Parts: sequence; structure tokens; C-alpha cells
Amino acid sequence: MNYIEEQEYTKRFDLGLWKHLLKYAKPYTKQLILLAFIMILAGGVDVVFPLMTRYAIDNFIIPDKLEGLPLYALVYGLLVALQGFNTWALIMIAGRIEVDLVYDIRKTGFKRLQELSFSYYDKTPVGWIMARMTSDSQRLGESISWGLVDLTWGFAMMTGIVIIMFVLNWKLALISLSVIPFLAAVSLFFQSRILKGYRQVRKTNSRITGAFNEGIMGAKTTKTLVLEERNLEEFKVLTSDMRSSSIRVAVFSSIFYPIVSALGGIGTALALWYGGSGVIAQSISYGTLVAFITYTIQFFEPISQLARIFAELQSAQASAERVLSMIDTPLEIEDPPEIKAVYGDVFNPKRENWEPIKGDVTFRNVSFSYKDGETVLENFNLEVKSGETIALVGETGSGKSTIVNLICRFYEPTQGEILIDGIDYRKRSQLWLQSNLGYVLQTPHLFSGTIRDNIRYGNLSATDEDIEAAARLVNADSFIRKLEKGYDTEVGEGGSRLSTGQKQLISFARAVVANPKIFVLDEATSSIDTETEQIIQNAIQKVLEGRTSFIIAHRLSTIRSADRILVIVDGKVIEEGTHRQLIKKRGYYYRLYTNQFMEEEEARIMRRNKSY
Repeated sequence: MNYIEEQEYTKRFDLGLWKHLLKYAKPYTKQLILLAFIMILAGGVDVVFPLMTRYAIDNFIIPDKLEGLPLYALVYGLLVALQGFNTWALIMIAGRIEVDLVYDIRKTGFKRLQELSFSYYDKTPVGWIMARMTSDSQRLGESISWGLVDLTWGFAMMTGIVIIMFVLNWKLALISLSVIPFLAAVSLFFQSRILKGYRQVRKTNSRITGAFNEGIMGAKTTKTLVLEERNLEEFKVLTSDMRSSSIRVAVFSSIFYPIVSALGGIGTALALWYGGSGVIAQSISYGTLVAFITYTIQFFEPISQLARIFAELQSAQASAERVLSMIDTPLEIEDPPEIKAVYGDVFNPKRENWEPIKGDVTFRNVSFSYKDGETVLENFNLEVKSGETIALVGETGSGKSTIVNLICRFYEPTQGEILIDGIDYRKRSQLWLQSNLGYVLQTPHLFSGTIRDNIRYGNLSATDEDIEAAARLVNADSFIRKLEKGYDTEVGEGGSRLSTGQKQLISFARAVVANPKIFVLDEATSSIDTETEQIIQNAIQKVLEGRTSFIIAHRLSTIRSADRILVIVDGKVIEEGTHRQLIKKRGYYYRLYTNQFMEEEEARIMRRNKSY
């Protein structure tokens, strides 16, 4: 189980990152302003309560004066009711903002995933992406909405408390708040350690999600290779790391919060000592002492909460860094603005401006290297006329898949150019090109849904008649109609309810219904049985007629009718010609073909002997 390396992130609270993140809250400016107003109001009401208690003690209770007390109590009760309304409004508004933010972040993230280049998925595990789109996005939404509520409320109340305390008695205020420098030092000490722990938790969570994904997707392989014990041991290591990281965070938090509470208790004790002395000396009223003790408790209570919120924000920052690293991933292949202005993009295509395509494909001095510096093609040249069928033959790693990936513009040449109908394909949009491509992979992928839905994915405007015609063309109609629900049969996740051959036939039909001018078959018959291969071979001739086609062949018997066969070694064409011409040359292709023919013949003899 392999995973990508996690990015390096800042080690302390990153204000710039949060500013960048808050742009997602911009559509909710009015709700946030209303929320801030209610929070400030709520904080203000909390500050007023001790003042009212002070007034009641000094003006009603100590003088034994009852006149006006009932009315005063009524006003106090109305403030309590107002605070209840504030709390209800905060929960309603913040809850709605949280839901909307999570929706926007996930929508933006998924949109970015649709735009990212093929290479991104080559190097990024599915589990890593899933963690970003699920748990990290959820934590982010919660932190922005509820973290904002608690922070604003807490700071509003603390600011009001400090002002009133200094107005009432500045000496007592200084005594009560003298522990703040120690509190600041403790916070600075613990914040980086808690943030580091949360980062490790999020990182390990990504790996666990990836392990879950691999375990589920590879369940059949695990069973056949008897890897259950090995996989369990690997998973134990991951969960043990998660446990250790979580315990480390819990330990730091368990030390941090009591220290904050203890410092608050010391501040309250100092207020009681100095204020009590003032009451005895009659320099401070009873009401003022009670108000100060209440204010001191109120001041340190939100600090304790803010410490918890800050720890949660540190955890959320670890999530934010990962989510934004995905959303802000630069596109390796992107159409320039002037191309988008004419052709549109994948989400807003301008099909009315698209030129018809003939299907001529030309490689002109094309070189290509992957990010790791490995050169696959160098000064590669190829000219293919519309309607021509080209077969690519070679060992694994020879450059066959790179050539078709470049044709499909999953990657772009490092040097040189690829022309479609005589024009560099970078001067037209990716969507224009890929809408005219039909691609059938070695391992077919079907989406959850019905067979009809999966074929229609090739052309969303296709009618039921178009779908069934495509299925008939690739000889899939007969097996589909034998199923209980026919075209409305659910295929299961990834096509799990169908055989490999059936999935391949459906993927062929899906490509055909798109009516592409350029067809790419990437070892499309290598993983199916001989009988299904023959069915597909009978269909391929009809499917490829009039279309430019590129076939990566594993079984050489499937490409004998190709117009040209290119033998690729180390990114270079060492032989070229028809099947018959290459056999006559008795060169590299001839040896590959005869060796494969002998292997297949031996396999047939062994199967025949086993049947007796």
C-alpha cells in the first residue's frame, strides 16, 4: 500500500491561509454580518448581567429597599429572553452557513477534480482524495461557521468585560487580569504542538481511508493471494499511528485546558482577595466585588473556550491546507483564455463554434518526458490519414500508451507538436478534441446505474434507439436482452455484476454511441476470454470503418487487418508495415508473432488435454 508524500505546511496558525479560505464565505456576506451583529449583541448582554446584579445589590439588597425591585427583575427577565432569542438565531444562521459552506467547498473541489489533468490521478491515491472531499471538507465548514460564532462572541464579551472592569475600578482590574501574560506564554507553547499533532492525525486518516479503499477494491485479489494477514498487519500499523497521534493531541489538550482554568482561578482569587480587602475598608462596594468576581470568571471562561476553539481551528487548519492544496492544484494542461473564448470549456462548451473533424493525426518532432525526467519519446514523427487504422506493438514501457495518451491530450508534448487536421491541437480546446475521441481501455470501467445509462454516457443526447443500435453494432445486444431486465439491468459498482467481457462490450457500445472520428483501443481485448474476443473482433471492423484508429495490441492476432503496424522499441519505430509485410521481413515483429502463436497453441493443447 503506497501513498503520496504529504506536503509541508506552516507550523503555526496561518492567518493568510484563513483569509484565502474565507473567500468561500463571501456569498454569505449578509448572513455573516447579521450573525456578527447578533453575536456582538449576545456578548453585550452577557456583559450587562453582572452590572445589573451590582446595581441590584448596591441599590436594593444592601439598603433593604424593595421599591422598584420587581420592575428591575422584569427588565432582567426580558434580557434573559433576548439572550435566548440570540442563541436560537445564532444556531439557525450558523448551522445554515455551515451546510452551505460544506456544499460549496465540496462542489468546488469536485469541479477541480474534473478539470485536473490525467497525471494528477497517476500520482494521487483515491483515499487521499476521498479524505479531502469528505472529512476534511466537513471539519472545515464546521470550523468556519461555529468557530466564527464562538470567537466573535468570546472576543466581544471579553472586550466589554475589560472596558467595564477598568471603568469600575482600574486597580482591581489590573490585579484580576495580571495572569494574562502567563496565559499568553502557555498558549504559545502549546499551540504549535497541538497543531503538529492534529496534522499527523489528518495525515494518518488519509492513509487509513486509502487502505479502506484498497481493501474494498482489491478484496478479490486479497482472497486469491491469501493476503488477509499481511493487509491486517499493515492496517494495524496505520491505526496504531492514528491512535498514538490522537493520544498525543489529547495529552497536550488535557494539560493545556486545566492550566487555563487554573490561571482563571488564580485571577478570581486575586479579585476576591483585593476586592474583599476593599469592601472591608469600604473603598469598594459589595455589588462591585460581586460584579468583579463574576466578570473575572466570565473573562476566563471564554478564554478556556477560545483555547478549545483555537485547538479546533488548528485541527481545521490542517484540513484546510489539504483541501486547498487539492483545489489550488495548478492545471498541467489548460486551454488559454483566447481558446476558451471561442470553444468554451468543459462546463460551458460553445459547440456552435466547433469545426468538424476529419481525423488526420500528425506527430511532428515530438519529444516527451515525464516529471521524473524519464524520456519516453524523442523526435518522434508519424503521419496518419483520416480513416487509417494504426496498430502499436511493443514491450511494456516501450512508449505505446504514451503515444495514445498524447493523442488524447491527457499529456502534452515536451517538444514538437501534434496536429489534428493540420492544426496544432493546442490551438483548439481539449473538449473539442476529446469529444471527437472514442477510448476503450484494457480494464473497462462502468458507473453505477443501468446498462442503458452506461452506454448513454458516451452521448447524453442519445435516444434509446441509438443506444440499442450501438449495442447491436458491437454484438452486445444479444447478451443484454438475455438479462432479466435487459438494458435496465443494474451493473453494480464498477460493473461488479457483469463479467469482464460483458463490461468490455458495453464500454465499446459507449464509445460507439459517441460517434467519434478518432478511436483508441488500449489493449481492449487482452483481459477477456477467446470467445468474447472473437465477438469483439467481428465488431471492431464495423466500428472502425471510416474512423482514424489507434490500437495498442497485446494479442497480435487481433491486428492483422490494420492498415499499418508500428513496432515501438524505446520510443522509436523500428519496423512499420502491414501484418503480411512485417511477417515477410522476419524481423522483430515476426519473432513476437511466432512466439505468441506458439504460446497460444501450447495453451490450447493443454486445455484440450485437460478436458479429456
